[in-house]
Amino acid sequence: MRKILFFACSAWLFFASVLLEAQTTFPVNGVADKREGVYAFTNATIVKDGQTTLTNAVLIIREGKIVAAGTNLALPKDAVVIDCMGKYLYPSFIDIYSDYGIAIPQRQGGGGFFGPSQINSNQKGAFGWNQALRTDADAARLFSTDESKAKILRDIGFGTVLTHQKDGIARGTGAVVTLANEKENMVIVKEKASAHYSFNKGSSTQSYPSSMIGSVALLRQTYIDGLWYKNNPSAEGVNLTLKYWNEQQALPQIFDANDKWGDIRADRIGDEFGIQYIIKGGGNEYQRLNEIAATKASYILSLNFPVAMDVEDPNDARFVSLQDMKHWELAPGNAGAFEKAGINFCITTADLKDVKQFTANLHKAMDNGLSEAKAMEALTKTPAGLLGIYDKVGSLDAGKLANFIITSGPLFNEKTTILQNWVQGEMYGVKEESWSTVAGSYTLLINSAKGSMNYMVDVKTNSSANIIGKDTVTGKFTYDGKLVKLSFTETKKSKNTIRLSGVSNGDSWQGIGEDSAGNKLLWTAKFDKPAVAKADTLKKKEVTKPGKLTYPMNAYGWEEMPRQELMIIKNATVWTSEKEGKL
Repeated sequence: MRKILFFACSAWLFFASVLLEAQTTFPVNGVADKREGVYAFTNATIVKDGQTTLTNAVLIIREGKIVAAGTNLALPKDAVVIDCMGKYLYPSFIDIYSDYGIAIPQRQGGGGFFGPSQINSNQKGAFGWNQALRTDADAARLFSTDESKAKILRDIGFGTVLTHQKDGIARGTGAVVTLANEKENMVIVKEKASAHYSFNKGSSTQSYPSSMIGSVALLRQTYIDGLWYKNNPSAEGVNLTLKYWNEQQALPQIFDANDKWGDIRADRIGDEFGIQYIIKGGGNEYQRLNEIAATKASYILSLNFPVAMDVEDPNDARFVSLQDMKHWELAPGNAGAFEKAGINFCITTADLKDVKQFTANLHKAMDNGLSEAKAMEALTKTPAGLLGIYDKVGSLDAGKLANFIITSGPLFNEKTTILQNWVQGEMYGVKEESWSTVAGSYTLLINSAKGSMNYMVDVKTNSSANIIGKDTVTGKFTYDGKLVKLSFTETKKSKNTIRLSGVSNGDSWQGIGEDSAGNKLLWTAKFDKPAVAKADTLKKKEVTKPGKLTYPMNAYGWEEMPRQELMIIKNATVWTSEKEGKL
């Protein structure tokens, strides 16, 4: 009997341990795939961070995390080996100011200029008196993955974002999430990563505040109320707005000031209450850089540059101000000016009408003074450090998430393409057809019932080629990494078009085709020699010399900020300029 009980208990414990080990709190729709993802990326140039670059190196990842990055590493026996000869690996970018996966509430009417005034808040529950204080907004609860938007961000190099609801003067908390195409519970890196503020009351229909001075007053009053509420006044009861407000003060504080004067305004509020904000600028900070540096804040800079004005019509041109023209000229140098002044900053995709313009605008910022090293830091280490997640993302160190991009060359070269973006150890293709370059010369042999024809094919890129026979003609050529398509005319004057399609087998291609008469063709092409880069394509682009900043930014403005002196004359206070030298 004892033996039976012993075996019964043993069996029960065994099955219980199996059940506990297999237990999951989120159901899987379909067949669960628990295979370990073990990959070794060999022969790569690995840029671990802005200061460390390894050549002919290996990156090993397992179960979505980096195991090791270095040279002469032993490869795991169960690893899938990916040869990255000629490729570069970089940590993927981090966007510190995003609303990815979170909808912005729409204003429902009421409280407008022409409508009846709404004096009290219409928010239900034990909340404060002003509905623009959305301290209850919790990004981790509001967030849902959005693969269509995630893909756009992944394609330009991002793997992680800080997301929050962009609504209200106090906007609640933000969450750090990855851009993996997984369920919400699998992509959240940090639930409560930041607290957010602005001067814009957003979707609130309450009449107050209705001006900048009202927004400033509401923020200052809320800081005072929050300090008062810490003492748990019995007469107040429960005020969830102030409760959440106080809980969020220990988080990194991000303020969307959105203008050079707004930056300074926000910093003064922070100074009054002992808060050092991370300030999102408006792109015009270069105009008052000394005052911006004096805030001692870290900044979030958008690359949303003004578009060129249409001045073709002289009647339209006369309505374009010199101030607008100067801002169009100097705005791309904003990040470079921050770097030169030694001000800490991150770079964001925020405010761009088309996020796909980010890469082009980043290159424009580099042409106007932003260095590659600082750009890399502003997109990886700096945002990770400000959010307290540098132990998880921001570099290619062991133990961190396997968030990295594979590129065809140095990341910030204009001709470099992102081939793949790996997020949490999962591969997302970007331009995989460019993984194997086919640029070079090939000997093309075409066989038909009429005989054979020989050509030389000079492939420039994966989408263009010249065919050299009796004449040199430009053909239509495409290559996606495996399939090859080529069409061209026999000579410049010939109307006979030859169309070929086939597959790539290393250094040779082969397939079938036909001409304009419908005759069937068999063809092969063999690699002869690689393309030689032209010397002028290797020249580094010179930094654009910026125009002069004037004070004020209009006609006859001074090239230096005039120093103001206070003079007392006959009991009158008068401001004078040192430039003028007289009253």
